[in-house]
Amino acid sequence: MGTDGARTDRLGLLLDQFDQAREMAEVRLTGLGDEEYLWEPVPGCWSIRRREEAVTPRAFGPGAWVLDLGAPDIPPSEYAEVARQAAGGMTVAKIAEDWSVSVERVEQVLAHTGAPEPDETPVTTIAWRLAHLHVEFAGGWEWTFGEQRQDPRLLVDFTPSAGLALERFWRAVDRWRDSIAAVTEGQLDTVGFSQYPYGSHPDDPFITVLSGANLEFIHHMAEIALLRDLWRACGHRFSPAGSEADG
Repeated sequence: MGTDGARTDRLGLLLDQFDQAREMAEVRLTGLGDEEYLWEPVPGCWSIRRREEAVTPRAFGPGAWVLDLGAPDIPPSEYAEVARQAAGGMTVAKIAEDWSVSVERVEQVLAHTGAPEPDETPVTTIAWRLAHLHVEFAGGWEWTFGEQRQDPRLLVDFTPSAGLALERFWRAVDRWRDSIAAVTEGQLDTVGFSQYPYGSHPDDPFITVLSGANLEFIHHMAEIALLRDLWRACGHRFSPAGSEADG
């Protein structure tokens, strides 16, 4: 991999990282069909479902299909993040609000010693992971560059069609990428430049928000890639164009 023309400024590094991750993701998502998109490899998966078939207490979405979401909690994989929030000066009450949990739960996490408990977060489908990312990018744009009024959880009309979901997803990703490319050095350091209502964005410098968005994109796309490998290993074939499903 060549380095000619590589940027070394803060925004440039994050943009280059995002662009390379996106290129790899597009390749890995080639041929995604509806059956694979909705495949539940184990019982108890989270996915997108018709509203009347939702199995989780906080499933959300503006249309006929909703995204599974469980009761609020702090998973063991996020204990270190809670510790960083506390070390950075966030109060226990603010952390509790950030995670939508009780003060007692935050205190329990901060008092934890030793290795975290096993993470029991349900396995999620490719549809769930793409929808989750779509909400993050659509909501991130709305609450950074948009009117900052629409609930992120009502911005994305989830669909059982893999092709349509990807078309809408990449459109949201492109809008996000185009907007962050114009961010100034001063805006990178501005606390609260993003007012995204779920999480700590209003309390963070925007460069931290961008770094977190890259991490979210990379780790979920890696999980999607693994699910695609498992699908193929189980004897399924990739769809050359993706079949149509009822919207």
